[in-house]
Amino acid sequence: MTPLILALLAGAVAGVSLGALGAGGSILTVPALVYLLGFTPAAATTASLVVVVVTSATALVAHARAGNVRWRAGLLFAAAGLLPAAGAGALSARVPAAVLTLLFAAVAALAGLHMLRRRTPRGSGTVSGARAVGAGAGLGAVTGFLGVGGGFLAVPALVTVLAVPMSAAVGTSLLVVGANALVALAGRAYTAVHLDLALLLPFLAAAVLGAWDGRRLAAKVPAGTLRRVFGAVLLAVAVAMGATAVL
Repeated sequence: MTPLILALLAGAVAGVSLGALGAGGSILTVPALVYLLGFTPAAATTASLVVVVVTSATALVAHARAGNVRWRAGLLFAAAGLLPAAGAGALSARVPAAVLTLLFAAVAALAGLHMLRRRTPRGSGTVSGARAVGAGAGLGAVTGFLGVGGGFLAVPALVTVLAVPMSAAVGTSLLVVGANALVALAGRAYTAVHLDLALLLPFLAAAVLGAWDGRRLAAKVPAGTLRRVFGAVLLAVAVAMGATAVL
């Protein structure tokens, strides 16, 4: 199978995950870029941020049209993560590739386990400003350092910390992860990382189309089924990446 076909297929899967669940797209993007398309870990995390920014914006439009975005809560949460995202993005380029891969594998495993959980997070009914800032800052740091959107962390945090209804948490998480990814990408603007646009652009185009399909898929397939499928995929990815970094 040619690299172009691999880029299109992998991009479509990442986009469907992001559009359907508000999470998982970038967690799948980085290993796909590294192991299927030959990107270095540093280049893959930077390219992943590009994919997150564009696909999040695309999926956000669909969720906003359906009225499933809480703009005030999302902007508050995103604002707390902007500086950590920029700082972590600049720091990431100085971390050895093996360490970056191991850390990414750990986050992928966490994301997979979270998606496999059947319990739906419940809102506390109250909003804690300190907890909102802390959660937003932590999410921004993860986004900047590892090049992931962090939707698997943003969705439960929005529900439990900012009391966003679960029906709107996915759409709102897209606003948060997109803003964090954009700032993290700006933090890497001066790093010497080569991006293979001949593969990245087809990947990105397929991811955008996949995000729209994912939004429609979410209306037809039970959310629990989608989460378990992507959760199993993420755990497999985490094990493979961890083994590769160690061996």
